[in-house]
Amino acid sequence: MAEEKVMLTSEGLEKLKAELEHLLEVRRPEVLERIQRAKEQGDTADNPEYEEAQTEQAFVEGRIAELEWTVKDAEVMPKDKSRSTIVKFGSKVTVVNEEGEKKKYTIVGGPESDPSEGKISNDSPVGKALLGKHIGDEVKLEVPKGIIKLKVHAITKK
Repeated sequence: MAEEKVMLTSEGLEKLKAELEHLLEVRRPEVLERIQRAKEQGDTADNPEYEEAQTEQAFVEGRIAELEWTVKDAEVMPKDKSRSTIVKFGSKVTVVNEEGEKKKYTIVGGPESDPSEGKISNDSPVGKALLGKHIGDEVKLEVPKGIIKLKVHAITKK
């Protein structure tokens, strides 16, 4: 089975690398120190501090493994400095919904998506629907609330 590449922007890759470095150099040693302190308090069987530190260690180690895999398999999409008339990976897209409300999205890779910041995955329903569209194109999406229509209002590159 071929390895699947993870598409990222250069900014997204740098952000993930910084998080990985922080986890390796700061969080992991902090958690190990907490575990050691909890062990020094005596019996670990009924020690909530020890259990909490172990739970945090599991989270940190899981995130480290996830980030190492993502960074290793990352494919950075080259910046396209040309004026774009088509929605592509890395595009900033302004859409208008049926009520006339405008929303701005940036199409990014899954690991760097953050809907609260308007960064949506190229694999998300909205991301998939917008890829390849031009200004003026409309897309229809089925969402839990029903069907929504979005019209591409503007496209810019990062």
